[in-house]
Amino acid sequence: MLTKWMHYFEIYERELTRFRARPITFLEVGIFKGGSIPMWKSYFCEGSTLVFIDIDPNCAAHSDPGTHVEIGNQADPAFLKALAQKYGPFDVVLDDGSHVCSHQIATLEGLWPHMRDQSLYMVEDCHTSYWPGFGGGYRNEASFIEFAKRKIDAMHSWYTDQDELFPFDPIAKELAGVRFYDSIVAFEKSVTVEPPMSIAAQNGKFNGSRKALQLRGRTSVFKGKDGT
Repeated sequence: MLTKWMHYFEIYERELTRFRARPITFLEVGIFKGGSIPMWKSYFCEGSTLVFIDIDPNCAAHSDPGTHVEIGNQADPAFLKALAQKYGPFDVVLDDGSHVCSHQIATLEGLWPHMRDQSLYMVEDCHTSYWPGFGGGYRNEASFIEFAKRKIDAMHSWYTDQDELFPFDPIAKELAGVRFYDSIVAFEKSVTVEPPMSIAAQNGKFNGSRKALQLRGRTSVFKGKDGT
């Protein structure tokens, strides 16, 4: 049996289509009745490594030829490490597990180091971040949604102008985008060694600069011209 919110399929098309052209390594957290196993098997390219995990030992019965089912706790760092050593690195991870905020955070933090360059990590059913019974609640700092919002800040820490209040976060070297949908958050991993560069073009010549990242006390060039 498969249960999904109808609007998720449009999000899958938008986020996952680019992963269908070649064999990938895919991991889904949460099996429940096993309905998504044949769905993802038919969706991704033949030859893909498809891994599914659940804490319920009964879910082992849902294994399908060409797929792998592992039983373990998604919030257990040791289990996640062993899983990554056996099957990783991953191209796509989809967390449809317990939906408990602390578990969602622990799973992302445990698996993020084992994601490939140009990979995607998606967390479903993030509306539980607004349910106290799942460790959430509106504007609760412990919720997964608030955790994801903070990652937006971290992604932009290249540009900090308040070093003590807002220091550089190394995840900025890996986090290319955080996209919020109704009940889904997608994190795109793109490993970069160099900081962002601005380019200027004049008379057919291009020059690159990172000067803006070192400046402090910046003000708008339009100050005084736009009513401020």
